[in-house]
Amino acid sequence: MGKEKKEKRKSEDGDESEGKGSKTLWEEKIRFLCPIAQPLASRKLTKRLYKVVKKASKHKQLRKGVREVQKFVRKGERGILLLAGDVSPVDVISHMPVVCEENNIPYCYTPSKDDLGAACGSKRQTCMLLIKPHDDYRDSYDECFEAVKGIPMPI
Repeated sequence: MGKEKKEKRKSEDGDESEGKGSKTLWEEKIRFLCPIAQPLASRKLTKRLYKVVKKASKHKQLRKGVREVQKFVRKGERGILLLAGDVSPVDVISHMPVVCEENNIPYCYTPSKDDLGAACGSKRQTCMLLIKPHDDYRDSYDECFEAVKGIPMPI
């Protein structure tokens, strides 16, 4: 009985607590990825990124949405860029990795735009987030920054 409750419990992000269902939920999400969703954050890194997004949301250190993120990246704002991997049509966000590489901004894809929206405290989906650094969550931000930078790029 205890295991059943553990497997059924879900957080607001949409990812489950430890249990059998956690892995199958992740596999279900990555089935719908667009072909260009590389580099994809690992399951563990994705959870850490969502936690940093929640902290950044409390301190109003997020830029969300394609137009807003695009505008501020081109103006020179720094941070970690998260892209949703299940965006359709993919042309909406396909130009951003090139812009990020030109400006030396680390970026990675996460499996779901639903989860990105939920992590920033919204019921609405979002395709793109820019997490700006802040002193209150600097340690976890720096960990994620280095982890995203260290993800191998596709050839």
